[in-house]
Order: sequence, then structure tokens, then C-alpha cells
Amino acid sequence: MSDALSHCCYIGLGSNLDEPLEQVTQALQELAALEHTTLLSASSLYRSRPVGPGEQPDYINAVAQLSTELAPEPLLNALQALEQAHQRKRLVRWGPRTLDLDILLYDNLQLNSQRLSVPHPFLAERNFVLLPLMEIAPDLALPDGTRIATLAQRCGNEGLIKLPPQR
Repeated sequence: MSDALSHCCYIGLGSNLDEPLEQVTQALQELAALEHTTLLSASSLYRSRPVGPGEQPDYINAVAQLSTELAPEPLLNALQALEQAHQRKRLVRWGPRTLDLDILLYDNLQLNSQRLSVPHPFLAERNFVLLPLMEIAPDLALPDGTRIATLAQRCGNEGLIKLPPQR
């Protein structure tokens, strides 16, 4: 990366279609290759129950920490391009998907535009985001000062299984 201002952000990854384990693993590699961006760390992979309509397969989830020179909306554009490369189809809200990439936190920014809300609006209620986030950033707090560890403790780990390291 150049000398441009770098931002710390956390990305939630999830997949429950077309070999979800491979989808998330490949997406982590693709995040590491994003222009003007460095992958700083990634959580373990977790299996979680689906949140959403109908019968769906379980999800594979992870969280990545990035350092990026991209502003929030260009970062969102880059993430959505990765989703499209994985044949993501947006047919049903919270429906099954090949890849879902969400900006969870971006520095201490609080943003609510038509396209993007940061912190992610459901971050505080989803253990499949909070536990992997806590794994890589245990002292992290939301812009309002609420600690991730406090939120993770409230949510518990029901329905969440940490997977062994992948080879």
C-alpha cells in the first residue's frame, strides 16, 4: 500500500451454498489480494445455523480484519464484485447464498446511507459474527464504546461450532 491514509475494518464472511467451506476460504484469499488493501488477520471458520426464511443448509462464517485505503463505498463495491464473482444471487432477503461479505466495522465510523450502514445493523445480535470477531480483536469496541466481548457474552454460542484449522 502507498502512503495514503489507511483504515482498519472488519469484514464478515458467510456461505451456505456450493461448497461453503471452499467459498469462504477462497474469499479470504481474494480479500488478501484486493487493491489498496492488506489482510491483517482472519478468524477460525465457524459453522452456524441459518438466519432467514425456509429450510437452508448451515453456514460457514469467518471474520477478516483489513487495512485499506478504500473509502467505505468503494470497499463495498469491491466486496460486492467478489460476491458476484462467486455467483451470488440476491433472490430472497437472508436467503441461501454462495458468498456474503459484510462491512461490520470501519474505523470508528458511524454511517447510515442508502447502500451501507456501519457498524453493521445486526452485528450486536449475531454470535456467528461476534465470536469470530472477538477471536481476532478481543479488546475491540463499537464506536459507542460497547465492547464486542460484552455483546458476545450476551449472545452466547448456541448453534455455533468452531471448525478445526483447514489444511
